[in-house]
Amino acid sequence: MNRTFKRGGIHPPEEKHYTREKPIENLPLPGKVCIPLNQNLGAPSQPVVEPKQAVKTGQVIADPAGFVSSPVHASVSGVVKSIGYRRTSVSPCSLCIEIESDGQDTWVDGVRLEADAIDFSRPETFLESIRAAGLVGMGGAAFPTHVKLSPPEEAPVDTLIVNGIECEPYLTADNRLMLEYPGKILQGVLAMKAVLGVGRAIIGIEDNKPQAIAAVHEAVGKTPGVEVVALKTCYPQGAEKQLIKAILDREVPPGKLPMHVGAVVQNVGTAFAVFEAVARKKPLVERVMTVSGPSIRDPKNLRVRIGTPLKDVIEFCGGAREDLGKLIMGGPMMGKALRSADVPVLKSTSGLIFLDRASSLSQPESECIRCGRCVRACPQGLVPGEMARMSEAGKFELLADALDCLECGSCQYDCPSNRKILHLLRLAKNEYRELQKEKKSA
Repeated sequence: MNRTFKRGGIHPPEEKHYTREKPIENLPLPGKVCIPLNQNLGAPSQPVVEPKQAVKTGQVIADPAGFVSSPVHASVSGVVKSIGYRRTSVSPCSLCIEIESDGQDTWVDGVRLEADAIDFSRPETFLESIRAAGLVGMGGAAFPTHVKLSPPEEAPVDTLIVNGIECEPYLTADNRLMLEYPGKILQGVLAMKAVLGVGRAIIGIEDNKPQAIAAVHEAVGKTPGVEVVALKTCYPQGAEKQLIKAILDREVPPGKLPMHVGAVVQNVGTAFAVFEAVARKKPLVERVMTVSGPSIRDPKNLRVRIGTPLKDVIEFCGGAREDLGKLIMGGPMMGKALRSADVPVLKSTSGLIFLDRASSLSQPESECIRCGRCVRACPQGLVPGEMARMSEAGKFELLADALDCLECGSCQYDCPSNRKILHLLRLAKNEYRELQKEKKSA
């Protein structure tokens, strides 16, 4: 039997049939891009260009503002039209750089788009290439990759885990990357393995992706220190703590990180981006995303430039159907519902999901019946229903345990009373953090 994590989890409908068999297509070059400077977890980058300045594709347009930060690059060549605050999917007010494309896609000097292999003779240069390329976690967390690959000496790491799970319903971008670029993903894995100085890398893939498992197995072959592991399909198998438990049988303690149990987890999309950064010196200016759901006319897997207006993506996929009820950036479990498509694609944009009215209608909420289903579903062993009640009552100072919530939504999905548990737990996390900040500053 394939491995999995030991506690909680759910099995929502996969809905991957819309795009599972659809190869990655390139979205045509956008006429303009709006590139936010807060695309990574940590400090936003600071602009280093000015309006009316000509830029090339891959040119740095914003420098990192600290160690936990990443540079931002122009995703098209053209002219900087403006630098100002715009609405994005992650913030109602983000500093953005708008570039009008010249249609030429002229790349900055040094990028080698045709390079097909990493030169492993100088692994000491890999980390700087990754940092300079502005890589962040492509699975959605957007944590700067160079930071994750630089664990402190007091937290020795022995294993790199590569996440090919993609357990969110509808999303198939990682699956297509594994099918179409398994050799390049392997090279990215080996580069990260060299940076970390570990002897073992394990690529975990859920068993609902047999073709991807076969493709990656074939690419890996007898490569020393690299293993492919098939895992049982169960949501949220792709969460870091659950993946570590399933693969290494190690428990990440509350308040701790994977490195504290000797592991670093990176996404397969990140591994592909590492290959491009190291082999091609190519900055992170585009990503693969899934456009799917019952209310988009032509679902696709697309390679899209960062900063592209979502309206361009939607138009290329034939437009939304008349029965559109909800538009979600990311997956339907952990993604964010959008009020408008007037926002840009980010480094962390894994998907755009179009749900029809029937499937997106909110069911009437009723009182908690204390059935315990949210407890059984929680992969972290929390008591979500009780924590949600405390959040409603404003007892945030008692909700330190909320910090261990993955925000996976398993509790809310399984709740027969349709309680808005996830919203209340997110509120509790934010309010508890604010209370702790106030105590420190007092």
